[in-house]
Amino acid sequence: MPKALITGITGQDGSYLAEFLLAQGYDVLGMVRRSSTVNFDRIRHYQDQVTLVQGDLLDQVSLINILEEHRPVEVYNLAAQSFVPTSWQQPVLTGEFTALGVTRLLDAIRLVSPTTRFYQASSSEMFGKVQEVPQRESTPFYPRSPYGVAKVYGHWITVNYRESYDLFACSGILFNHESSRRGLEFVTHKITNAVARIKLGLEHELRLGNLDARRDWGYAPDYVRAMWLMLQQDQPDDYVIATGETHSVQEFCQEAFGYVDLDWQEFVVQDPRFMRPAEVDLLVGDASKAAKHLGWEPSVTFRDLVRIMVDADLEALQRNQHVPRIFLG
Repeated sequence: MPKALITGITGQDGSYLAEFLLAQGYDVLGMVRRSSTVNFDRIRHYQDQVTLVQGDLLDQVSLINILEEHRPVEVYNLAAQSFVPTSWQQPVLTGEFTALGVTRLLDAIRLVSPTTRFYQASSSEMFGKVQEVPQRESTPFYPRSPYGVAKVYGHWITVNYRESYDLFACSGILFNHESSRRGLEFVTHKITNAVARIKLGLEHELRLGNLDARRDWGYAPDYVRAMWLMLQQDQPDDYVIATGETHSVQEFCQEAFGYVDLDWQEFVVQDPRFMRPAEVDLLVGDASKAAKHLGWEPSVTFRDLVRIMVDADLEALQRNQHVPRIFLG
């Protein structure tokens, strides 16, 4: 059985990637940080099928020890401080995890297991104040947050180690990808959870920031499949993964509220507290290189993505809050 190590296995992408790799016959290792409040909810249904190992992107010795003991053939680096608003409040910590953490892991691979294939989770936030539309692999970066800046560092250090040490190191420049496992602090899940709560009479309003910001939203299980495909190629390279469509936060609200027969304008309140210091106005990716070389394309539409998330939130609330069930046509 091939062995793969996933950092950030308890996050949205890590949990879906672990499921995908298990289905492919992998022996899956998941790196977790020592913490009194580790949340295993996303992987609980298959936790007994993976091996959890303790390590930390801030501690290179722990990374070296994991690689020496387990010798994975593939490493997927999905761990990061990944919430953009927090990156302004904790910019140094964001840099330590999201930027320098990549260097520590790459250098551990270089020292211990240079034949291991490495995937780095790059981000569309690197494009920030976009220099062309749509954004592709050759588009110049212009990050607009400490998170985006850190991701640019992580991306380029991956390229640097690939070219300097001949490592099989890839970066996936993933545009926004969502699911029912998305953290509630992210705007998409914040919206669908509020829609479900409002529909069930548990809340009466939703406060949001910039409704005009536009994003390219896809479905997370589609995107983890792209990660795996990158590491199955003959040569390492970087790929944009996106749907090629862009929708505003307002459109997301319209679709989510409309699905449960509600008018979003009756419930959504713009709140300056949720405005970014420097906004990223428009992100839309060109994934034609991934389509050509990886055979990858998204399978879930924007409309279906929103409905999947609303349905999941309704089901969870009806189960946990003991409220009457509703059925959508």
